[in-house]
Amino acid sequence: MIQLSHLDRTYKAGHSELFVLRNINLTIELGEFVTIMGPSGAGKSTLLNVLAMLDDQWRGEFLFEDAAVHTMNRKQRAELARRRIGMVFQSYHLLEDLTVAENIDLPLSYKDMHRAERQALVADTLDRFSIVGKKDLYPSQLSGGQQQLVGIARAVIHKPALLVADEPTGNLHSAQAAEIMDLFKQLNREGTTVIQVTHSDLNATYGSRTLELRDGWLTRDTAHPDLQRSQNGTQAR
Repeated sequence: MIQLSHLDRTYKAGHSELFVLRNINLTIELGEFVTIMGPSGAGKSTLLNVLAMLDDQWRGEFLFEDAAVHTMNRKQRAELARRRIGMVFQSYHLLEDLTVAENIDLPLSYKDMHRAERQALVADTLDRFSIVGKKDLYPSQLSGGQQQLVGIARAVIHKPALLVADEPTGNLHSAQAAEIMDLFKQLNREGTTVIQVTHSDLNATYGSRTLELRDGWLTRDTAHPDLQRSQNGTQAR
């Protein structure tokens, strides 16, 4: 599904460049459940933003379902992401002027679906996440945990091929967190590829593969135990 080759991401720091991702070479197969871990500042969220096609200021090659993302313009990438990717963020990214139901419906507006079918899907999703009573409220009227649930509901309603999640249970209590991780596991069994960034060892156990980043380098991959970074700063397998 995904192949990254020699991918770098840098930021300007005065007259020099600060590397956030360094020479990332990575293949993710259709149907995997991948966890990205590492200390703060390792590049985890940056890598997730690249994979979600939210960040286009990188160098290298990126293939997604055989489509060459590195040759696309910003509009083409955004359209591909809308159709094929669901996203869960730490900061929710809900639209403040839309109700809960309208926020959840948003991904369906990009699909060729009848209004009645969309309304039925939204109703089912509201019930699945136990937020039917919140459907007419606005994000500002919700707690952080409730906003997170709405964000997750919005991300999965259109059954994306790829679900990317940045600390998806960070604002949820333990029972809600377990329910969300069980949902991710179920979606994965049904064919959705899942990539999550987390500091939670418990959340990582739901996945089938763990990647570890340090200082922008991919230093560990449980699918490739021989992955290592040599002393001179290059990667080898």
